[in-house]
This record gives sequence, structure tokens and C-alpha cells, in this order.
Amino acid sequence: MLRTAAREIAVHISFEIGVNPLKLDELLDTIFEKEYYKTLKEEAPAYTDYPNQKQMDYIKSLALGVSGHLAELDTYIQKYAKNWHVGRISRVAVAIMRVAMYEILYMPDIPPAASVNEAVELSKKYEEADTTAFINGILGSFIRGELSFDK
Repeated sequence: MLRTAAREIAVHISFEIGVNPLKLDELLDTIFEKEYYKTLKEEAPAYTDYPNQKQMDYIKSLALGVSGHLAELDTYIQKYAKNWHVGRISRVAVAIMRVAMYEILYMPDIPPAASVNEAVELSKKYEEADTTAFINGILGSFIRGELSFDK
């Protein structure tokens, strides 16, 4: 499994955080129960291979991080989505942006450009072209507005 597939699974989990009544640890246990996990490959190719420990750690780190910083991430989305309320943006787009923003803010080993590129590529699978451009614009504005390059 590539990091791209692991990131896609993390986006799916980020989406589920908002709509699934299970607590995050229960949700993760359910998704990664091996027999259940096998059934998910029918929904998305990202689930073809079961994650190894490093990939599992990455996915869970993203899921826990997004969950723990939900309000902060949504504040950033709101700030850079000019004239758009987070509730009006598709849940998939919000999940993609939450994961990318979390990586940018809290995973310094991942270059911000890689997070944005992966978010854009992932959005092409699930969203219309105008939404992909919207996500790219928000993430670009977020990086310019929030990251200090003077370090």
C-alpha cells in the first residue's frame, strides 16, 4: 500500500467522523477488522492491501489528529473559503482539506506541496473539477496565510 492509498483511507475516516455515531476508536476497530476490511475493496481500490504497521500508524495518526483538531481545521477552512460556510461545502471536500491541513500543520516530515498535491489528486476522484479548483485555492491560501517561510 502506498502512502496515497493510506491518505485516501484517512480521508474516508475523516468523512466518517462527522457522520458515523461510533466513537473514533470503535470506528477504527471496525474498519481495520480484517474480514470487514476485505469487503471495503469493493467500494474503493485503496482498500485492496491491508496496511502494514507503519501505514496503520500513519492512518491512525491522521484520523486521531483530524478528530482532535476538528474545530481548528474547520476554522481554517472557514477563514480561507471566502464567502462560504463550512456547512455548505461538500463533506468529502471538507474531509480532504482537513487531512491536508492537518498534515501541513502537524506532520513536518511531509512537504506542504505534497499534501496539497495529494489532496487535489484525491479530490479529482470524488469531486467535480470546480470543487477540485476550490480545494486547491483554499489550501494554497492556507499555506500562504499560515506558514512562515522566514524560519
